[in-house]
Amino acid sequence: MSGEKDIRYLRRAIEMAREGMEKGVGGPFGAVIVLDGKVIAEAYNEVIAGHDPTAHAEVQAIRKACKKAEAFHLPGATIYTSCEPCPMCLGAIYWAHIHRVVYASAMEDADKIEFYDLYIAEQLKLPRQDRSIQFDQLLKEEGADLFRMWSDKEDKTNY
Repeated sequence: MSGEKDIRYLRRAIEMAREGMEKGVGGPFGAVIVLDGKVIAEAYNEVIAGHDPTAHAEVQAIRKACKKAEAFHLPGATIYTSCEPCPMCLGAIYWAHIHRVVYASAMEDADKIEFYDLYIAEQLKLPRQDRSIQFDQLLKEEGADLFRMWSDKEDKTNY
C-alpha cells in the first residue's frame, strides 16, 4: 500500500521535525496531512516555544488542516508523522476522522529517548482508580444534565 508518494510525504514530515528541532521550538516530531493527493497542512512540534504540552506536530497539523478545509473532520486524509502518534495525538486523529497514519519511528523508539508515550498508553489501559493521576468524580447529576440538554438541543451540530 505504500509507494513513492508515501515516502516523499513521510520524508517531508521528517524534515519538518528536523526544522522544528533546529529552531528550538520543540522535540523531534513533524507531521504532514495529505487530502485528495495534496498537502493541506504540515507542522512541527512546538511544545517548548508555546509552553504548550498539546502543541504536538500532529495536533498542530490537524488544527491547520481543519482551518484550511473549514471543517472539523478530514475523511479520506492521510497523516504522515516522523513518529507513531502518542495517545493524545491518536485521539485527535480519530476525532478528525483521518483515514490513515504513516509513520517512521515507533513509540518504543520515542520511549528510548525519554518521551513517555508508552507510559501514557499503559496508564490508559488501567482502571481509573489504578492510574498514577487521581480521578475523582463529583456532581454526576449536574454533568448528566448537560448531556440531557445537548441531547435535546434541536440546532446542535454533531461531531
